[in-house]
Amino acid sequence: MHDVVIVGAGPVGLFLACELGLSGCSVLVLEKESEPDSPWRTQPLGMRGLFGFSVGAFYRRGLLDELRSASFTLEGPGAPGRSDASSRPRMVGHFAGMVLDPAKVDTAALPFRLPSPAPDFTMITLRALESLLSERAVKLGVDIRRGVTVDAVVQDEDHVVVSSGEAGFEARWGVGCDGGRSAVRRLAGFEFTGTEPEFTGYTVLGTLADPEKLRPGINLTPTGMYIRMAIDGHLGMMDFDGGAFDRTRRPTREHLQTVLRRVSGTDVTLSDVRLASTFTDRAKQATAYRRGRVLLAGDAAHIHSPLGGQGLNTGLGDAVNLGWKLAATVRGHAPDGLLDTYGQERRPIGAQVLDWSRAQVSIMRPDQHGQAIQGVVRDLLGTRDGTTYVFEKVSGASIRYDLGDPHPLVGRNAPNFRLTEGTCLGELMRDGLGVVLDFSADRRLSGPAASWRNRLRYATGTPADDLGLGAVLVRPDGTVAWAGDHAFTPDGFESAASRWFGRPQA
Repeated sequence: MHDVVIVGAGPVGLFLACELGLSGCSVLVLEKESEPDSPWRTQPLGMRGLFGFSVGAFYRRGLLDELRSASFTLEGPGAPGRSDASSRPRMVGHFAGMVLDPAKVDTAALPFRLPSPAPDFTMITLRALESLLSERAVKLGVDIRRGVTVDAVVQDEDHVVVSSGEAGFEARWGVGCDGGRSAVRRLAGFEFTGTEPEFTGYTVLGTLADPEKLRPGINLTPTGMYIRMAIDGHLGMMDFDGGAFDRTRRPTREHLQTVLRRVSGTDVTLSDVRLASTFTDRAKQATAYRRGRVLLAGDAAHIHSPLGGQGLNTGLGDAVNLGWKLAATVRGHAPDGLLDTYGQERRPIGAQVLDWSRAQVSIMRPDQHGQAIQGVVRDLLGTRDGTTYVFEKVSGASIRYDLGDPHPLVGRNAPNFRLTEGTCLGELMRDGLGVVLDFSADRRLSGPAASWRNRLRYATGTPADDLGLGAVLVRPDGTVAWAGDHAFTPDGFESAASRWFGRPQA
């Protein structure tokens, strides 16, 4: 019997498997696809953007170099360079089809930002990302089995059995990371609620007879939106038909050309279609992320439109948050209620992303109300404050969990503190432990920190910038669990450490 069985070998399931494997858990990953390669996972159709919150997670696990090697820019091979606290991001994206100017991001206004080798944004294909994570998972002892279709999930007080035909896979815990049409979510009885779609979206790989008739990039029009990608023949379209076409018929060349002409306002000709798929802005979320011994992460827990590129990043955030908590539970040293904090922290983030998506759809509506709102929003996005606000949202810089501590840094992603000898916080987190950084002169934390050996790493020194702090406690997922100013007391630290890492060791 395994400690954990994960259904779904996409980036979310694989990152979670790596986190669990890093902590010494026995992990089985089941994937219904027999082969990892498909045109939908490679360039150009499989291109995805990773924002700073996600890139930081790879950095903290020592995978930044591998991520850079697998990443690319739209102009060609290569990854974005170092992210400096004062430098502007190279790409911000768009909000409701309105492209944002990176020069308008006010980095000085971003909370607790310090220099980091992790870029604010990078492009990668799903195939490259999954390959990187699969290789990592296998090195950590994870068992990945492909071509397995799950048709039953049964649990009792002690274990979970995931079945495929006559084969049953038993584990102490089960996690569904199997996408928006999750079998685990349905079979385990999770409730999934939300809003129905307003548009049908299309992803197309084909040939345009007259590409000069379409403007490159993202184009919001009075009748919808179209995207002409940097790679010729790669198109995206959004048609406000109430989601009527999605999953109902095969998108023919004639239908796709009709939609493209309508949303672009041109008589462009789509001469052939090699691949095409549909999607919608349906926005739904599981009412709970855990039922007994079964949990959900990624699109299995929440679905929404791809506007703003938040789906993959939100799913990776789920995996980062869940991994260390489930591992501590498996290993028996988790404090009471630790696993429940996964849903308590991540479900509100998922709800925010769904509302972020809904807001964009409302602004894009091809009617007079939508057009009026667009004008107002364009004016706001023309300001530094407006663009910076959007960047904070899409990059993850605004994420803050409510941990019940009023300190403005607690609950946020930890800044990459750099000690005088050159060691950075990110480099101290590669083994998946929590970290105590003690900047204080009298080193009063060294004794208490030792009580959580094998769960916390203790480091001391004078940082290049301490942000006015005396010490910080950082959870394995990179979240600041406690922060003390120059007059801190050890009692505050010990209370936070016990809350997240259990009872101190003798």
